Amino acid sequence: MIQKIEKINSVKGELVLPGDKSISHRAVMFSAMADGKSTVNNYLNSEDVNSTIGCFRKLGCKIEQTETDLVIDGKGFNGFTKPSSNLDAGNSGTTTRLITGILSAQNFETTIIGDASLSKRPMKRVVEPLSKMGAKIETSEIGSLPMKIIPSSGLKAIEFDMQVASAQVKSAVLLAGLHLEEETIVIEHSRTRNHTETLLGLKVEEFDGMRKIYSSKKNYPKPANYIVPSDISTAAFFIVLALNSNNSELLLKNVLLNETRNGIIKILQKMNGRIEIENTRESSGEKLGDLRIFSSKLKNIEINEEIIPNIIDEIPILAVAGLFSEGKFIIRNAEELRFKESDRIDALCSNFRKLGIDCIEYNDGFEISGKVFNENILIESYHDHRIAMAFSILGMLTGKNISINDFESVAVSNPEFLNQINIITVN
Repeated sequence: MIQKIEKINSVKGELVLPGDKSISHRAVMFSAMADGKSTVNNYLNSEDVNSTIGCFRKLGCKIEQTETDLVIDGKGFNGFTKPSSNLDAGNSGTTTRLITGILSAQNFETTIIGDASLSKRPMKRVVEPLSKMGAKIETSEIGSLPMKIIPSSGLKAIEFDMQVASAQVKSAVLLAGLHLEEETIVIEHSRTRNHTETLLGLKVEEFDGMRKIYSSKKNYPKPANYIVPSDISTAAFFIVLALNSNNSELLLKNVLLNETRNGIIKILQKMNGRIEIENTRESSGEKLGDLRIFSSKLKNIEINEEIIPNIIDEIPILAVAGLFSEGKFIIRNAEELRFKESDRIDALCSNFRKLGIDCIEYNDGFEISGKVFNENILIESYHDHRIAMAFSILGMLTGKNISINDFESVAVSNPEFLNQINIITVN
Protein backbone atom coordinates (compact mmCIF):
# COMPACT_ATOMS: atom_id res chain seq x y z
CA MET A 1 0.00 0.00 0.00
CA ILE A 2 1.32 3.44 -1.00
CA GLN A 3 0.21 6.29 1.25
CA LYS A 4 0.42 9.89 0.04
CA ILE A 5 1.31 12.35 2.81
CA GLU A 6 -0.30 15.79 2.94
CA LYS A 7 1.28 18.90 4.46
CA ILE A 8 0.05 19.97 7.89
CA ASN A 9 0.28 23.61 8.93
CA SER A 10 -0.71 23.37 12.57
CA VAL A 11 -1.83 20.90 15.25
CA LYS A 12 -4.12 21.54 18.22
CA GLY A 13 -5.97 19.48 20.79
CA GLU A 14 -5.25 16.37 22.80
CA LEU A 15 -4.72 12.65 22.29
CA VAL A 16 -4.73 9.55 24.46
CA LEU A 17 -2.40 7.23 22.61
CA PRO A 18 -2.42 3.41 22.77
CA GLY A 19 -0.61 1.52 25.51
CA ASP A 20 3.15 1.04 25.55
CA LYS A 21 4.27 -1.86 23.38
CA SER A 22 7.05 -3.10 25.65
CA ILE A 23 4.82 -3.13 28.73
CA SER A 24 1.90 -4.66 26.82
CA HIS A 25 4.06 -7.62 25.73
CA ARG A 26 5.25 -8.22 29.28
CA ALA A 27 1.84 -7.80 30.89
CA VAL A 28 0.46 -10.48 28.57
CA MET A 29 3.36 -12.84 29.28
CA PHE A 30 3.34 -12.40 33.06
CA SER A 31 -0.46 -12.77 33.18
CA ALA A 32 -0.21 -15.98 31.16
CA MET A 33 2.44 -17.34 33.54
CA ALA A 34 0.49 -16.48 36.71
CA ASP A 35 -1.86 -18.98 38.37
CA GLY A 36 -5.25 -17.32 37.98
CA LYS A 37 -7.04 -14.45 36.29
CA SER A 38 -5.32 -11.15 35.42
CA THR A 39 -6.51 -8.06 33.56
CA VAL A 40 -4.56 -5.79 31.22
CA ASN A 41 -6.13 -2.39 30.56
CA ASN A 42 -5.13 -0.05 27.71
CA TYR A 43 -2.91 -2.68 26.09
CA LEU A 44 -1.56 -1.93 22.63
CA ASN A 45 -3.87 -3.65 20.15
CA SER A 46 -1.29 -3.96 17.39
CA GLU A 47 0.17 -6.71 15.24
CA ASP A 48 3.21 -7.20 17.48
CA VAL A 49 1.28 -7.54 20.73
CA ASN A 50 -1.33 -9.71 19.03
CA SER A 51 1.53 -12.03 18.05
CA THR A 52 2.33 -12.45 21.74
CA ILE A 53 -1.34 -13.05 22.53
CA GLY A 54 -1.57 -15.63 19.74
CA CYS A 55 1.48 -17.51 21.03
CA PHE A 56 0.10 -17.82 24.56
CA ARG A 57 -3.29 -18.92 23.29
CA LYS A 58 -1.47 -21.74 21.50
CA LEU A 59 0.23 -22.57 24.80
CA GLY A 60 -3.17 -23.18 26.39
CA CYS A 61 -4.15 -19.77 27.82
CA LYS A 62 -7.69 -18.48 27.62
CA ILE A 63 -7.50 -14.80 26.66
CA GLU A 64 -10.58 -12.58 26.29
CA GLN A 65 -9.85 -9.56 24.13
CA THR A 66 -11.51 -6.22 23.38
CA GLU A 67 -10.06 -3.19 21.61
CA THR A 68 -8.43 -1.90 24.81
CA ASP A 69 -8.58 -4.60 27.48
CA LEU A 70 -7.59 -8.22 28.11
CA VAL A 71 -8.71 -10.83 30.63
CA ILE A 72 -6.15 -13.63 30.85
CA ASP A 73 -6.52 -16.95 32.68
CA GLY A 74 -2.93 -17.80 33.55
CA LYS A 75 -1.64 -21.37 33.55
CA GLY A 76 0.59 -21.20 36.63
CA PHE A 77 4.09 -22.58 37.14
CA ASN A 78 4.98 -24.99 34.30
CA GLY A 79 1.31 -25.11 33.35
CA PHE A 80 1.65 -24.41 29.63
CA THR A 81 0.70 -27.14 27.17
CA LYS A 82 2.49 -28.22 24.01
CA PRO A 83 1.17 -26.23 21.03
CA SER A 84 -0.36 -28.14 18.13
CA SER A 85 1.65 -26.10 15.62
CA ASN A 86 4.54 -23.63 15.43
CA LEU A 87 4.37 -20.40 17.45
CA ASP A 88 4.17 -17.52 14.96
CA ALA A 89 5.83 -14.36 16.31
CA GLY A 90 5.02 -12.36 13.16
CA ASN A 91 7.28 -9.31 13.05
CA SER A 92 7.90 -9.16 16.79
CA GLY A 93 11.45 -9.50 18.09
CA THR A 94 10.22 -8.88 21.64
CA THR A 95 7.78 -11.79 21.43
CA THR A 96 10.48 -14.08 20.06
CA ARG A 97 13.31 -13.32 22.43
CA LEU A 98 11.30 -13.06 25.64
CA ILE A 99 9.17 -16.14 25.06
CA THR A 100 12.33 -18.14 24.32
CA GLY A 101 13.40 -17.62 27.92
CA ILE A 102 10.05 -18.97 29.14
CA LEU A 103 9.97 -21.90 26.73
CA SER A 104 13.49 -22.95 27.68
CA ALA A 105 12.09 -24.13 31.02
CA GLN A 106 9.15 -26.13 29.62
CA ASN A 107 9.02 -29.93 29.27
CA PHE A 108 7.85 -29.94 25.65
CA GLU A 109 9.36 -28.98 22.30
CA THR A 110 8.32 -25.81 20.50
CA THR A 111 9.32 -24.06 17.30
CA ILE A 112 9.09 -20.30 16.79
CA ILE A 113 8.64 -18.86 13.30
CA GLY A 114 8.18 -15.31 12.03
CA ASP A 115 7.69 -13.19 8.94
CA ALA A 116 10.42 -12.52 6.38
CA SER A 117 11.78 -9.51 8.27
CA LEU A 118 11.91 -11.20 11.68
CA SER A 119 13.49 -14.28 10.12
CA LYS A 120 16.55 -12.19 9.23
CA ARG A 121 17.11 -10.83 12.73
CA PRO A 122 19.88 -12.25 14.94
CA MET A 123 18.86 -14.72 17.63
CA LYS A 124 22.28 -15.98 18.73
CA ARG A 125 22.47 -13.13 21.24
CA VAL A 126 19.65 -14.76 23.22
CA VAL A 127 20.52 -18.38 22.41
CA GLU A 128 24.04 -18.12 23.83
CA PRO A 129 23.18 -17.10 27.43
CA LEU A 130 20.20 -19.46 27.56
CA SER A 131 22.45 -22.29 26.36
CA LYS A 132 24.81 -21.50 29.23
CA MET A 133 21.83 -22.07 31.51
CA GLY A 134 21.39 -25.51 29.97
CA ALA A 135 18.70 -24.75 27.39
CA LYS A 136 18.74 -26.67 24.11
CA ILE A 137 17.95 -24.36 21.21
CA GLU A 138 18.42 -24.84 17.47
CA THR A 139 18.32 -22.01 14.92
CA SER A 140 18.90 -21.68 11.19
CA GLU A 141 22.46 -21.82 9.90
CA ILE A 142 22.74 -18.03 10.17
CA GLY A 143 21.45 -17.97 13.75
CA SER A 144 17.92 -16.81 12.95
CA LEU A 145 14.37 -18.19 12.87
CA PRO A 146 12.98 -20.77 12.72
CA MET A 147 14.10 -21.56 16.26
CA LYS A 148 13.42 -24.88 17.97
CA ILE A 149 13.44 -25.10 21.78
CA ILE A 150 14.02 -28.67 22.98
CA PRO A 151 13.40 -29.88 26.54
CA SER A 152 16.68 -30.03 28.45
CA SER A 153 17.78 -32.21 31.36
CA GLY A 154 17.49 -29.15 33.56
CA LEU A 155 18.26 -25.46 33.66
CA LYS A 156 20.79 -23.97 36.05
CA ALA A 157 21.19 -20.45 37.40
CA ILE A 158 24.00 -18.36 35.95
CA GLU A 159 25.61 -14.96 36.38
CA PHE A 160 25.41 -13.37 32.92
CA ASP A 161 27.67 -10.39 32.19
CA MET A 162 25.82 -8.68 29.35
CA GLN A 163 28.27 -7.04 26.94
CA VAL A 164 25.70 -5.77 24.40
CA ALA A 165 22.95 -3.50 25.74
CA SER A 166 19.69 -5.34 25.04
CA ALA A 167 16.57 -5.34 27.20
CA GLN A 168 15.27 -8.32 25.23
CA VAL A 169 18.31 -10.48 25.96
CA LYS A 170 18.31 -9.39 29.61
CA SER A 171 14.63 -10.24 29.91
CA ALA A 172 14.99 -13.67 28.29
CA VAL A 173 17.62 -14.69 30.85
CA LEU A 174 15.63 -13.27 33.78
CA LEU A 175 12.45 -15.05 32.62
CA ALA A 176 14.27 -18.37 32.37
CA GLY A 177 15.63 -17.68 35.87
CA LEU A 178 12.09 -17.42 37.25
CA HIS A 179 11.84 -21.21 36.94
CA LEU A 180 14.81 -21.92 39.25
CA GLU A 181 15.26 -22.02 43.03
CA GLU A 182 18.72 -20.44 42.86
CA GLU A 183 19.13 -16.84 41.78
CA THR A 184 20.06 -15.96 38.21
CA ILE A 185 21.97 -12.68 37.96
CA VAL A 186 22.25 -10.38 34.93
CA ILE A 187 24.94 -7.69 34.98
CA GLU A 188 24.41 -4.77 32.62
CA HIS A 189 26.98 -2.06 31.96
CA SER A 190 24.71 0.23 29.91
CA ARG A 191 21.26 0.73 31.32
CA THR A 192 18.46 -0.65 29.16
CA ARG A 193 14.69 -0.40 29.54
CA ASN A 194 13.74 -1.94 32.87
CA HIS A 195 10.09 -2.98 32.47
CA THR A 196 10.77 -6.64 33.20
CA GLU A 197 12.39 -6.00 36.57
CA THR A 198 9.90 -3.24 37.44
CA LEU A 199 6.76 -5.26 36.71
CA LEU A 200 8.13 -8.39 38.43
CA GLY A 201 9.56 -6.47 41.40
CA LEU A 202 13.02 -7.97 40.94
CA LYS A 203 15.94 -7.10 43.20
CA VAL A 204 18.31 -4.60 41.55
CA GLU A 205 21.71 -3.49 42.84
CA GLU A 206 23.66 -0.57 41.36
CA PHE A 207 27.41 -0.08 41.80
CA ASP A 208 30.36 1.36 39.84
CA GLY A 209 28.12 2.28 36.89
CA MET A 210 26.79 -1.28 36.63
CA ARG A 211 23.53 -2.92 37.62
CA LYS A 212 22.88 -6.43 38.94
CA ILE A 213 19.38 -7.82 38.44
CA TYR A 214 18.31 -10.99 40.29
CA SER A 215 15.54 -13.45 39.44
CA SER A 216 14.41 -16.78 40.87
CA LYS A 217 11.26 -18.82 41.46
CA LYS A 218 10.26 -16.56 44.36
CA ASN A 219 9.67 -13.80 41.75
CA TYR A 220 7.35 -15.92 39.60
CA PRO A 221 4.38 -13.79 38.44
CA LYS A 222 1.15 -13.71 40.40
CA PRO A 223 -2.27 -12.63 39.07
CA ALA A 224 -2.42 -8.85 38.74
CA ASN A 225 -4.34 -5.95 37.25
CA TYR A 226 -2.10 -4.06 34.81
CA ILE A 227 -2.87 -0.55 33.54
CA VAL A 228 -0.57 0.21 30.61
CA PRO A 229 0.57 3.84 30.11
CA SER A 230 0.58 5.32 26.60
CA ASP A 231 3.61 4.40 24.50
CA ILE A 232 6.35 7.05 24.63
CA SER A 233 7.83 5.73 21.38
CA THR A 234 4.50 6.34 19.66
CA ALA A 235 4.20 9.73 21.36
CA ALA A 236 7.57 10.78 19.91
CA PHE A 237 6.14 11.13 16.40
CA PHE A 238 3.41 13.51 17.59
CA ILE A 239 5.84 15.45 19.78
CA VAL A 240 8.15 16.12 16.82
CA LEU A 241 5.20 17.11 14.62
CA ALA A 242 3.90 19.60 17.19
CA LEU A 243 7.33 21.10 17.93
CA ASN A 244 7.94 21.78 14.23
CA SER A 245 4.44 22.96 13.24
CA ASN A 246 3.52 26.66 13.43
CA ASN A 247 1.17 27.95 16.12
CA SER A 248 0.72 24.49 17.62
CA GLU A 249 -0.13 23.21 21.09
CA LEU A 250 -0.72 19.52 21.72
CA LEU A 251 -1.59 17.61 24.90
CA LEU A 252 -0.65 13.93 25.07
CA LYS A 253 -2.19 12.24 28.10
CA ASN A 254 -1.02 9.33 30.27
CA VAL A 255 2.38 8.96 28.55
CA LEU A 256 4.97 6.56 29.97
CA LEU A 257 7.79 8.46 31.69
CA ASN A 258 9.97 5.51 32.74
CA GLU A 259 13.53 6.77 33.33
CA THR A 260 14.94 4.19 30.90
CA ARG A 261 12.60 5.40 28.15
CA ASN A 262 12.26 9.17 28.55
CA GLY A 263 15.52 10.10 26.82
CA ILE A 264 13.65 11.39 23.77
CA ILE A 265 11.94 14.01 25.94
CA LYS A 266 15.19 15.07 27.60
CA ILE A 267 17.00 15.42 24.28
CA LEU A 268 14.20 17.41 22.61
CA GLN A 269 14.04 19.71 25.65
CA LYS A 270 17.81 20.27 25.40
CA MET A 271 17.26 21.05 21.70
CA ASN A 272 15.08 23.95 22.89
CA GLY A 273 11.83 22.07 22.54
CA ARG A 274 9.08 23.36 24.81
CA ILE A 275 7.69 20.19 26.38
CA GLU A 276 5.93 20.59 29.71
CA ILE A 277 5.25 17.57 31.94
CA GLU A 278 2.05 17.65 34.01
CA ASN A 279 0.10 15.38 36.35
CA THR A 280 2.88 12.84 37.02
CA ARG A 281 1.84 9.65 38.85
CA GLU A 282 2.45 5.89 38.99
CA SER A 283 0.58 2.87 37.67
CA SER A 284 1.71 -0.77 37.98
CA GLY A 285 5.04 0.56 39.22
CA GLU A 286 5.55 2.69 36.10
CA LYS A 287 5.74 6.50 36.07
CA LEU A 288 3.44 8.35 33.67
CA GLY A 289 2.19 11.87 33.06
CA ASP A 290 0.73 14.30 30.54
CA LEU A 291 2.89 16.09 27.98
CA ARG A 292 2.04 19.55 26.69
CA ILE A 293 4.01 20.42 23.55
CA PHE A 294 4.35 23.84 21.92
CA SER A 295 5.84 25.04 18.62
CA SER A 296 9.58 25.58 19.10
CA LYS A 297 12.70 26.56 17.20
CA LEU A 298 15.04 23.61 17.69
CA LYS A 299 18.84 23.44 17.75
CA ASN A 300 20.85 20.25 17.30
CA ILE A 301 22.99 19.11 20.21
CA GLU A 302 25.67 16.50 20.84
CA ILE A 303 24.06 13.17 21.73
CA ASN A 304 26.15 11.22 24.22
CA GLU A 305 26.79 7.49 23.87
CA GLU A 306 25.33 6.74 27.31
CA ILE A 307 21.80 7.71 26.29
CA ILE A 308 21.67 5.66 23.06
CA PRO A 309 20.06 2.53 24.61
CA ASN A 310 17.37 4.81 26.09
CA ILE A 311 16.43 6.32 22.70
CA ILE A 312 17.23 3.50 20.28
CA ASP A 313 13.64 3.15 19.00
CA GLU A 314 13.15 6.91 18.70
CA ILE A 315 16.23 7.66 16.58
CA PRO A 316 14.31 7.63 13.24
CA ILE A 317 11.92 10.36 14.38
CA LEU A 318 14.68 12.16 16.30
CA ALA A 319 16.60 12.37 13.02
CA VAL A 320 13.58 14.05 11.43
CA ALA A 321 13.53 16.54 14.30
CA GLY A 322 17.26 17.09 13.71
CA LEU A 323 16.66 17.83 10.05
CA PHE A 324 14.37 20.75 10.99
CA SER A 325 16.77 22.05 13.64
CA GLU A 326 19.61 24.54 13.45
CA GLY A 327 22.96 22.88 12.72
CA LYS A 328 23.95 19.35 11.74
CA PHE A 329 22.30 16.26 13.21
CA ILE A 330 24.82 13.55 14.16
CA ILE A 331 24.16 10.17 15.76
CA ARG A 332 26.94 7.66 16.55
CA ASN A 333 27.37 4.55 18.75
CA ALA A 334 24.02 3.24 17.48
CA GLU A 335 25.03 0.13 15.51
CA GLU A 336 22.09 -1.70 17.12
CA LEU A 337 19.89 0.21 14.62
CA ARG A 338 21.13 -2.17 11.92
CA PHE A 339 19.40 -5.10 13.66
CA LYS A 340 15.87 -3.79 14.01
CA GLU A 341 12.86 -4.51 11.76
CA SER A 342 15.08 -3.12 9.02
CA ASP A 343 18.66 -1.90 8.88
CA ARG A 344 17.49 1.49 10.09
CA ILE A 345 20.76 3.26 9.41
CA ASP A 346 20.66 2.17 5.77
CA ALA A 347 16.91 2.83 5.51
CA LEU A 348 17.18 6.35 6.90
CA CYS A 349 20.23 7.31 4.84
CA SER A 350 18.81 5.90 1.61
CA ASN A 351 15.57 7.84 2.00
CA PHE A 352 17.29 11.05 3.11
CA ARG A 353 19.43 10.96 -0.03
CA LYS A 354 16.32 10.47 -2.19
CA LEU A 355 15.01 13.72 -0.73
CA GLY A 356 18.19 15.60 -1.61
CA ILE A 357 19.48 15.81 1.96
CA ASP A 358 23.23 15.69 2.58
CA CYS A 359 23.87 12.43 4.41
CA ILE A 360 27.03 10.67 5.58
CA GLU A 361 26.59 7.06 6.68
CA TYR A 362 28.77 5.34 9.30
CA ASN A 363 28.82 1.78 10.59
CA ASP A 364 27.26 2.99 13.82
CA GLY A 365 25.22 5.99 12.74
CA PHE A 366 24.95 8.90 10.32
CA GLU A 367 24.90 12.68 10.00
CA ILE A 368 22.48 14.80 8.01
CA SER A 369 22.18 18.46 7.06
CA GLY A 370 20.48 20.65 4.49
CA LYS A 371 16.89 20.81 3.36
CA VAL A 372 14.44 18.63 1.46
CA PHE A 373 14.89 19.69 -2.18
CA ASN A 374 13.29 16.88 -4.14
CA GLU A 375 9.55 16.48 -4.62
CA ASN A 376 7.20 13.64 -5.57
CA ILE A 377 9.45 11.07 -3.88
CA LEU A 378 8.38 7.53 -3.01
CA ILE A 379 9.90 6.67 0.37
CA GLU A 380 10.70 3.03 1.08
CA SER A 381 9.53 1.92 4.50
CA TYR A 382 11.39 -1.38 4.22
CA HIS A 383 8.32 -2.86 5.99
CA ASP A 384 9.46 -1.01 9.13
CA HIS A 385 6.77 0.83 11.11
CA ARG A 386 9.13 3.42 12.58
CA ILE A 387 10.63 4.30 9.19
CA ALA A 388 7.13 4.65 7.72
CA MET A 389 5.91 6.96 10.51
CA ALA A 390 9.12 9.02 10.71
CA PHE A 391 9.02 9.91 7.01
CA SER A 392 5.27 10.50 7.24
CA ILE A 393 5.98 13.22 9.80
CA LEU A 394 8.72 14.60 7.55
CA GLY A 395 6.23 14.73 4.67
CA MET A 396 3.64 16.51 6.81
CA LEU A 397 6.21 19.17 7.69
CA THR A 398 7.53 19.76 4.14
CA GLY A 399 4.61 19.47 1.76
CA LYS A 400 6.84 17.97 -0.96
CA ASN A 401 4.30 15.38 -2.15
CA ILE A 402 6.02 12.53 -0.36
CA SER A 403 4.49 9.04 -0.47
CA ILE A 404 5.33 6.03 1.69
CA ASN A 405 5.60 2.52 0.24
CA ASP A 406 4.31 -0.42 2.32
CA PHE A 407 2.68 2.03 4.70
CA GLU A 408 0.61 -0.77 6.25
CA SER A 409 3.68 -1.62 8.33
CA VAL A 410 2.54 1.04 10.85
CA ALA A 411 0.05 -1.54 12.14
CA VAL A 412 2.94 -3.22 13.96
CA SER A 413 2.82 -0.53 16.65
CA ASN A 414 0.05 1.99 15.87
CA PRO A 415 -2.70 1.00 13.43
CA GLU A 416 -4.61 4.25 14.15
CA PHE A 417 -1.69 6.56 13.29
CA LEU A 418 -3.40 8.49 10.46
CA ASN A 419 -6.71 8.74 12.33
CA GLN A 420 -4.87 10.27 15.28
CA ILE A 421 -3.16 12.76 12.97
CA ASN A 422 -6.54 13.77 11.56
CA ILE A 423 -7.90 14.42 15.06
CA ILE A 424 -5.26 17.05 15.82
CA THR A 425 -4.85 18.61 12.37
CA VAL A 426 -5.89 22.27 11.98
CA ASN A 427 -6.72 23.14 8.37
